[in-house]
Amino acid sequence: MPPSYRLLFCDLRTDQLLDALPVQGVSVDDFIGKTGRFTGTVPIPNRAVAERARRAILPGRTGVWVERGRDLWWGGVLWTLQLASDSRGFLGAQIQAGGWESYLYRRLLYDTQIAEQVDQFDIARGLVDYAQRATGGDIGITYDTDVSGIARDRTFLRYGLPTIGDLLDDLAAAENGFEWRIGSFRDTDGRRIKRLQLGHPTIRGGASDIILDHPGPVLSYTWPVDATVKANAWQSRGASINTNQAADSFPLTSPVLVAEDDLAAGWPRLDGSSDYTTVERQDTLDAHARADWSAVRAPVTIPEITVLLGGSITPALVGSTIRIRIRDLWHPTALDARYRVVGISVSPPERGRPETAQLYLEAP
Repeated sequence: MPPSYRLLFCDLRTDQLLDALPVQGVSVDDFIGKTGRFTGTVPIPNRAVAERARRAILPGRTGVWVERGRDLWWGGVLWTLQLASDSRGFLGAQIQAGGWESYLYRRLLYDTQIAEQVDQFDIARGLVDYAQRATGGDIGITYDTDVSGIARDRTFLRYGLPTIGDLLDDLAAAENGFEWRIGSFRDTDGRRIKRLQLGHPTIRGGASDIILDHPGPVLSYTWPVDATVKANAWQSRGASINTNQAADSFPLTSPVLVAEDDLAAGWPRLDGSSDYTTVERQDTLDAHARADWSAVRAPVTIPEITVLLGGSITPALVGSTIRIRIRDLWHPTALDARYRVVGISVSPPERGRPETAQLYLEAP
């Protein structure tokens, strides 16, 4: 029998424990490059539990930590509550929470920030510091002091009221950029930690490969190849440039980048573009264009495998490398390759179905 799930409801700003309640119908997602999500239902069997839940479940004000057995698996901000009563009178509090990253997408930049030849990790940490320095804005996000070795010039203008999360995404997506997420774990003293994780060029975790076979521990898989986002010709647009108020304004543009080797190999021309409306420097825009173009030149493949949950298969696997071995009709000589886990989605056990996890993979 798999371990049960329990929710720790805490004050978002102080992390003071408000209550611990059981939860049913759990769904947990955790990703690199996308905000994770939790959904579940807290059963309300009697008046005493209802009173406890009313005090603890305060959308927008409460932090949620998810425990599976004795292990801390996930953390985030509780955003929605929906009370539901079925035809038999059973009451449940259906809740939804977003990973700690979701908070940074609710915080706006009200003051222009300028960085000149500053390491991109320090720029990212500076944005988080800006959010947490505001009165009421500190939710306890911590970080280390590692650097990436990539210095950048950046001016973040306040006029468009960008979110801190969007600014981090734009910075991370630059040429020679990085990945970021906010991890949830306990330190050696048992304290709950919200840690900003930065990785250049990627976030890595785990010291040794986990080997998964199909047939075997891999129950099922999907292996999509998506060329709808492929482009071999690219241009990016920046802020509008207008030195003459009487004339029309036009956006700053990068050179058109064309993969001549693609066209020579027989590919049709596929055009793409991106917009950076706050970028006013030509070199910064050109770097964004090169990074975007590099990302879309090859069809994107994000395999998904379904495995039994437990043992070494936990949300801590995100960022780690696993070895996949598949032998079937499509792979008669057997696929044997390493992939990095960039996301995990947990499915609780149901009648006739075990507790499983979907792993989202990326070529390392």
